[in-house]
Amino acid sequence: MISIPHTTIRSSDGRRPIHLVGFGTATSGTEGGDEVKAAVIEAIKIGYRHFDTAKLYGTEKGVGEGIKEALRLGLIKSRDELFITTKLWCNSTQGHLVLPAINQSLRDLGLEYVDLYLIHWPLTLHQDEVKFPVPNECIAAIDIKDVWEAMEECQNLGFTKSIGVSNFSPRLIEEVLSIAKIPPAVNQVEMNPLWQQKKLNEFCKTKDILLTGYSPLGSPGTNWGHNGVMECDVLQDIAKSRGKTIPQISLRWMYEQGAGIIVKSFNPEWMKENLDIFDWSLTEEELINISRIPQKKHVYCALMVNEPNDVIADIDVGLSFQ
Repeated sequence: MISIPHTTIRSSDGRRPIHLVGFGTATSGTEGGDEVKAAVIEAIKIGYRHFDTAKLYGTEKGVGEGIKEALRLGLIKSRDELFITTKLWCNSTQGHLVLPAINQSLRDLGLEYVDLYLIHWPLTLHQDEVKFPVPNECIAAIDIKDVWEAMEECQNLGFTKSIGVSNFSPRLIEEVLSIAKIPPAVNQVEMNPLWQQKKLNEFCKTKDILLTGYSPLGSPGTNWGHNGVMECDVLQDIAKSRGKTIPQISLRWMYEQGAGIIVKSFNPEWMKENLDIFDWSLTEEELINISRIPQKKHVYCALMVNEPNDVIADIDVGLSFQ
């Protein structure tokens, strides 16, 4: 079983360990609950202990069933050996809807608490059901103070050990910090060698916020992803010279930036490959070459909507901070 390094983040316990590589469960829509369950069980066998899900993904039940089966099989002795992250979807980013939302997530997961609860996007959608693209009339600005106070209540009540944000710019994080009694522990954003988030990473470090990257390989094969990471000449050259794969080079680069990483593959061999990054390092020359890769953001809030309005535009401009 592979051992994954960890750091610590703010929590109701003071500081709480979080493994720096988490197992993502954002599916392309082709994987069902049984496949998610099986993938979670296999991931636990390999050594993954941090699992990332969200209301939006529709995988909370599959993750919960995988955890339950892993306990039954004796793969883990208790739920406390795992770190579980889930996220508040935008149709519940109103103060009075946050507690019902986390309680529904806990029921779907079959858990008494999660380790980390994130605001998925800094946006409010007036929709009972998740439907894309989102009509313009359903989009509204988020009331940060109202929602963050409810997130703090989730932690105070023990429903989550830590709270944080996702897809938040420095300006929005500063807005949270200006009113927070409990500061955010994590900011989860798009991050890979083609979108390196250098300034945002440094900003978050100064605020004791762990930057965690999704789409570390560009999420090829999804409706929001791209093949740029896998087709990058710089990464291909480094991989060839080192006898590594392009995913390993990308993931090792992220690890060396001090960021958390959310990887997603249900293929057991790729699950193992994605963790074979800890007993070697990139050279200074390789790091310099990666730093010179032209930068391009791919995951925009505008992808969710029919016609971007001022709210969406403001989010996307903020997320272009580089």
